[in-house]
Amino acid sequence: MLLPVLLRKRRSDTHKGDYGHVFVLGASPGLTGAVCLCAESALKIGAGLVTVGVPKSLNMVFEIKLTEVMSLPLKDTEDNALSLEAFAKIREFTHKIDVMALGCGASHARSTQKLILKIIKDIDRPIVVDADGINALINNLRFLEERKTQHLVLTPHLGEFSRLIKKNIDHIKKKRKELAKEFALRYNSVLVLKGYHTLITDGKKLFENKTGNPGMATAGSGDILTGIISGLVAQGLKVFKAAQLGVYLHGLAADLAAVKKTQACLVASDIIEYLPRAIKKLLHG
Repeated sequence: MLLPVLLRKRRSDTHKGDYGHVFVLGASPGLTGAVCLCAESALKIGAGLVTVGVPKSLNMVFEIKLTEVMSLPLKDTEDNALSLEAFAKIREFTHKIDVMALGCGASHARSTQKLILKIIKDIDRPIVVDADGINALINNLRFLEERKTQHLVLTPHLGEFSRLIKKNIDHIKKKRKELAKEFALRYNSVLVLKGYHTLITDGKKLFENKTGNPGMATAGSGDILTGIISGLVAQGLKVFKAAQLGVYLHGLAADLAAVKKTQACLVASDIIEYLPRAIKKLLHG
């Protein structure tokens, strides 16, 4: 189906810098796991470097939980969420990265939401937007229109997409492909509309994914998808191909995990565990 350069055998004379740097920006009290799952999946899919940008008051959590991942403590609010005042430091750091994963566990804090919107509008890097990154765009889609560069991936589930376009879920289900393509084209982005047979579209091309199972309806599954797509972009894939391959491998890993662990017992970290097997299956059948 897909054999991009990332899945070919690596050259002997390479180093971590050859496989890209992912910057995962998010976290707030009670939601640190979202950033951890995203960062770990970006590494597991093959990114050479991953840094998490997190509220400085929570930084020690990530120093303890993440062994292979670096952290960048950032200015936070009184509620220990990311502050708009962190923007200058974030913008400076983005000169060192290849892609940003934005929104995992970031919270609804007003200052955080303003920060997310400013990043989407002004940061000239590929960005994969999930969770509270999507929430920040509700009633603020003009920030997508004001973005000067392309290379943006949005990953809403049906409920989030419903709130974005102000249409009920039943209506969306009936016209899912048309509405997805219309949105992606209007806002110059790649849309990953998650759910049964997840759709990936840039407004012109459309891919309907057939991997995955109901066991993926578990906390953290979406954070892992964001990390996988970001890790693929870091390694040089264009955002549409990264989204297409990422969704396929995410679902395939969950299918393989469910065989051993059952759908009912599947948890998000199982998808990370089975990701290497999914890659091997894609390569070798």
